[in-house]
Amino acid sequence: MQAKIFFGSEEVTKDEWIEIKNPFKEKIVSMYPKCDENDAKKALLVAKEAFKQTKNSTLNQRIKWLEDVANKLEEKKDEFAKTITNEVGKPIKFSIIEVERCIETIKLTISAAIELNGETFNSDAMPSGKKTISLYKRVPCGVVVAITPFNFPLNLVAHKIVPALAVGNTVVLKPTPEAPLIAYKFTKLFIQSEFAIKDALSIVYGDSEVGSTLVSSEIPRVISFTGSVAVGKIITKNAGIKKVALELGGNAATFIEKSSDIKEAALKCAAAAFYNSGQVCISLQRIYVQDEVYKEFAKLLVEETNKLIIGDPYEKDTFVGPLINQEAINRAKNWVKSAIEEGAKVLCGNKAEDKVFYPTVMGNVKDDMMIICEEVFAPIVSLIRIKDFDEAVKKINNSPYGLQYSIFTNDLNLTKRAIDEFECGGVVVNDIPTLRFDIQPYGGVKLSGTSREGPKFALEEFSDIKSVVIC
Repeated sequence: MQAKIFFGSEEVTKDEWIEIKNPFKEKIVSMYPKCDENDAKKALLVAKEAFKQTKNSTLNQRIKWLEDVANKLEEKKDEFAKTITNEVGKPIKFSIIEVERCIETIKLTISAAIELNGETFNSDAMPSGKKTISLYKRVPCGVVVAITPFNFPLNLVAHKIVPALAVGNTVVLKPTPEAPLIAYKFTKLFIQSEFAIKDALSIVYGDSEVGSTLVSSEIPRVISFTGSVAVGKIITKNAGIKKVALELGGNAATFIEKSSDIKEAALKCAAAAFYNSGQVCISLQRIYVQDEVYKEFAKLLVEETNKLIIGDPYEKDTFVGPLINQEAINRAKNWVKSAIEEGAKVLCGNKAEDKVFYPTVMGNVKDDMMIICEEVFAPIVSLIRIKDFDEAVKKINNSPYGLQYSIFTNDLNLTKRAIDEFECGGVVVNDIPTLRFDIQPYGGVKLSGTSREGPKFALEEFSDIKSVVIC
């Protein structure tokens, strides 16, 4: 139940502990030591020294290391899934899926690391280079600081630390304060592996004091952060000259075009809007529906939403569990209240019970309502009636975010236009914008971020190019 500090391979505790309660049952499920600026600095120094070993390690050793972690995680899948549900209240069936995805992320990273090649380039294209042989290779950056959120407290840790270690870096991980134990258990698999590179991975805990110390230090070469836009701006301001990889907020939208399969679209949209209680940066938040099918789609969406099983996250059939804390519930209530005051209508939901905010569908939503202008991060979705694709693409793009959008249509020309005209990092056709494969280049534009996750692309983020000229 105790998440301890790792200064590299050294496990450490402290006198003061912070308790974490399960969001649904409100019982203590884990605790972590209160860290400070000095702990962050020590972890960085350990990582800096360890890089002397990791940068000279072989890919073969690192592959064996990652394979061992994946195998151990498979053996402990049920334990890890329960830990996720304990700490963040994610329904157990989705916690199991997250552990399985984490294992896949490790395996995909291994494959991508094998394919991470440099190449030769033709320096003899220049008159002065006629007798040269030239190439470039990928090399590790150095120390990587990874800062992760609560909504995917295992797999999003993997998306950072696994590629960073695979390419030969050292890592200091600061996981979300809401889920310290799952991060600690995952870190421990790396550190206790027989193939581990000594001191390559450290873990410390905390909020702004620890985070700002890690970010502003001159030791890290890369800062990789997933979280809010507000914190992302602070990191950008304070990081200095280093790589900063940001995966920030979103305001995911879809367009339901009249030629699409309306029933299938409603089924998928219900899942997209309310998966993980809407606590996903690509949770479907805005649904733009063509006028001719609006009434039918709204009816079907409410029907599908009302079928979702709500409540105890430990029950195997539960789809919607609790929000992360009371503050999140209060925020969700205020989003709906504000929309109602602005003229929107509740089609279903808008109820809080046992720490669960019921899936809520809002109708009669207008463009200037805050409920669609900002990221709600709650199980709330809004329906907006529109005339055609031209109006849809204009309204969908009218957002400071640009993570993922989608379109439901059987019109090939509109599909092509959506791919070209949606201003975002990812476009999905005939499915939900919440769809993500761990192998894809995942990330956004505008305020949604500056980088791409996914093993192949993360390996590039966590490596530098070194050119070599042989005369």
